[in-house]
Amino acid sequence: MSSLTGDQFEVSTDPARLDLDAVEGFLRNSYWAANRPRDVIERSIRHSRCFGVYENTTGRQVGFARAVTDFATFVWLCDVVIHEAYRRRGLGKRLMGYIFADPEFARIRRWILATRDAHELYGRYGFAPFAHPERWLERVNDGTGSSGSS
Repeated sequence: MSSLTGDQFEVSTDPARLDLDAVEGFLRNSYWAANRPRDVIERSIRHSRCFGVYENTTGRQVGFARAVTDFATFVWLCDVVIHEAYRRRGLGKRLMGYIFADPEFARIRRWILATRDAHELYGRYGFAPFAHPERWLERVNDGTGSSGSS
């Protein structure tokens, strides 16, 4: 646990502190996960390293980020969000700093993320377009469980 802004906010990786209703609300208000089913949100949290931002006076969760990782070769940073009423206070930047300071990630070289509108923010932390986008592929499953090939 660490303080973010004086004693007003703290960040925690304790899964027991996560407010799943709050996280679901954050994601429902996002462009990338507005239609993500609750069971998928819960499963994604169980299988990721999650970071919650909490207001100290109320214990209210006001931010969230999720890292999908093997703890050795890569981190996919996703679902980074601060509640709209708490934005423009530097909490997102401080959350990012906390994530990058996590000793579990100290030796991991490759970090990836996707964003539609925060390139400048993430650029401050060394994120850039893929150096070799021709090497990266994507497979989008139709959700039925079929392999996608015939």
